[in-house]
Amino acid sequence: MKLTFDENLIANYNSASQKIRVLSEDWVLREIYCPNCGESIFEHQNNKPVADFYCRKCTEDFELKSKQGKFGKKVSAGAYSKMIERINSAEKPNFFFMNYLLELLSVNDFFVSEIIEKRKPLAENARRADWIGSNILFFKIPKAGQIFYIEKGKELAKKDVLEKWQKTVFLKKVKKADAKGWILDIMNCIDSLNKKEFTLQDIYAFEHDLSVIHPENKNIKPKIRQQLQFLRDKGYLEFIGDGKYRLT
Repeated sequence: MKLTFDENLIANYNSASQKIRVLSEDWVLREIYCPNCGESIFEHQNNKPVADFYCRKCTEDFELKSKQGKFGKKVSAGAYSKMIERINSAEKPNFFFMNYLLELLSVNDFFVSEIIEKRKPLAENARRADWIGSNILFFKIPKAGQIFYIEKGKELAKKDVLEKWQKTVFLKKVKKADAKGWILDIMNCIDSLNKKEFTLQDIYAFEHDLSVIHPENKNIKPKIRQQLQFLRDKGYLEFIGDGKYRLT
């Protein structure tokens, strides 16, 4: 994998944002493969909302977000209404996040409406007055959903990328947004423990936090056990007995 841009492409561009768009999109087309099946990806030609690239073999769509420097807690995205529409549709988007010259990672179907933040409408005197944009709350995406092609300037093996993608592909079959939201919340709780093995009591410690996120649910502990069982059944976790779990 070549970790440099083709700067010959931007000789006739003056805008910095246009330059990075041209360079990053060209690089992704040349160097990046579909993380689901490993085949080449192609560029959408019809300005499809929340989609820049697609895989002809498995029909996955990908939107590219790129910036200089590290991604923070939020990533600026497009129109809020279009983001929510795509997330709730059958053709849910996947994302490439490029920290150019440093890192590139992909995120598969880990998106629910709670991860998309609605921004304030643009001012009345703005060129697109009243337009409402969105932010992707990057910090709410579980670590398992952040699949690196390049990390800290080093390319990861294609075999590892494909295996990591398949590990959480089961989420695509979860159709109800509230059900997926619970699964992602539990995965984030597990992430915050920052350890390979943990106990049921460790996750019970998040009972209050989860009750704030899901005020309609009055039985948080049974719901926690249900989600852990689901993740175990999908091979994301291993139950090792005596109330203990291990990330696979």
